Amino acid sequence: MFWLLMAVLSALFAGLTSILAKCGIRKTDSDVATALRTIVVLIFSWIMVFVVGSAGTITQIGTKSVIFLILSGLATGSSWICYFKALSMGDVNKVVPIDKSSTVLTVILAIIIFGETNNLPVKLIGVTLIAIGAFMMIEKKDVQVKEQKKGWLIYAVLSAVFAALTSILAKIGITGVESNLGTAIRTGVVLVMAWLIVIGRNKYKQVKTIDKRELMFICLSGIATGASWLCYYYAIQNGVVSVVVPIDKMSILVSIAFSYVAFKEKLSKKSASGLALMVVGTLVMAIWA
Repeated sequence: MFWLLMAVLSALFAGLTSILAKCGIRKTDSDVATALRTIVVLIFSWIMVFVVGSAGTITQIGTKSVIFLILSGLATGSSWICYFKALSMGDVNKVVPIDKSSTVLTVILAIIIFGETNNLPVKLIGVTLIAIGAFMMIEKKDVQVKEQKKGWLIYAVLSAVFAALTSILAKIGITGVESNLGTAIRTGVVLVMAWLIVIGRNKYKQVKTIDKRELMFICLSGIATGASWLCYYYAIQNGVVSVVVPIDKMSILVSIAFSYVAFKEKLSKKSASGLALMVVGTLVMAIWA
C-alpha cells in the first residue's frame, strides 16, 4: 500500500504548486513562466532517474510506450499552459476546483479503457458528488467580477480535459517503464512544447526582465511539481488509477487554504458547500472504491 502514501504526498505537493505558481505569474507572462518552471521539473526528474539507477533501461522502452509517453507529455503541456493562463486571469479558489474536476473524466475513462469496474456504484456516486461540487464552485465574486477577465473559465476547463487525458495516456505509457524514467521523458516533451510556444509567440525576450522574486517562486513551483509528479506516477503505476486520481485531487484543500492565507481569497457559502461535496466525493472513492 506504499502507493497510497505516494498518492497523498502527490496531493500535498500539487496543492503547493498552485500557490507558488500564482505568486510567480503576477507580472510574468504565464507561457514564459511555464517554460521556465518546466526546466526545473526536468532537472528534478532526471536527478531521480539517476538516483534510482533506471537511466540504463531507456533503450529497453518499447515503441508503444514511447508513443504514449510523448502523447501524455503533449497533453500535460497543454494542461499546464491552460492552467497557468487561467491562474493568471482568475482566483486560485475558482480555477483550482475546475481543474480538479478532471477526476470525473479520468475515472470514467479508466472504467471504460482499463475496466476498473470494481465497486462501480461507489465510484459513480463519488464522481457525481465531485461534479456537482465543482459546478457549485463556478461563480463570480461580486467584488471582483468587473475587474477580472472572463476567459479564465475556458482555460480552466481545457486544463481539466487535458489533465484527464494525461493520466490515461500515462497509465498506458508507463506499463513496463520505471516511473521516474517515464516522468523524465514526459517532462522533456513538455519542455520542448513550452519553449516552442514561447519562441513562436516571440515572448523569449521577456525572460531577461523577469522579477527575481517571481523567478524564485516559479522555480519553487517547478520543484513542487517535480515532487508531485514523481509521487503521482509511482502511485499510478503501482496502484489503482480510479483511487489514485481522486486522492491526488485532494490537493484542492491545500491550494484553497493557502489561497486564503496568501491572497485573502474567501469562499462564499455556496462555494464552501461545493468544496465540501468535492472532498466527500473524493473520500468516498479513496476509501470505498
